[in-house]
Amino acid sequence: MTTTGPLRDPVNRVSRKAVGLWLLESLVAFVLFLVASLVVARWVGGSGWSWVPGWFADAPWSLPVATVVLTLPFLLTEPFVRYAVHRWELSGDVVYARSGYLTREWVFVPVSRIQTVDKGQGWFERLLGLATLEIRTASHAGSSTIKGLDFRVAAGLAEQLARRAEELRDDAT
Repeated sequence: MTTTGPLRDPVNRVSRKAVGLWLLESLVAFVLFLVASLVVARWVGGSGWSWVPGWFADAPWSLPVATVVLTLPFLLTEPFVRYAVHRWELSGDVVYARSGYLTREWVFVPVSRIQTVDKGQGWFERLLGLATLEIRTASHAGSSTIKGLDFRVAAGLAEQLARRAEELRDDAT
């Protein structure tokens, strides 16, 4: 049976705490960009190198200012947009996930194809009680991930998927 309508959104959103995670990651990226621009501005400014444009040698502070003006609005809004589009659902014998804000990605993983289900936590995820679920299959696409799940939701989903995948494999033999 095929449908001709648009794909519906998966039912479940990731945890609201994921916004905090993505803001924290954005803040780290922003600080790295800013420090790098300050180092470059200090290194190049007043160096007297002939290949450096005169306007930049005279105003090396323009690089850190441009870094702030160009990156900060994006880094502050991206986590909220990301939260709005990241969703997941376990429907029947398929895990359905959608992610991406500039380019959308819909992933359908048949539970019968699942080989392993892993949950992981980075430093910031552990701090916020979040986890990432990684679903590995034998397909050429490799694995699928669902980021920003509450730790308990990720643990329950991993257990449910592992149990269901085992049942389906037993039925096939």
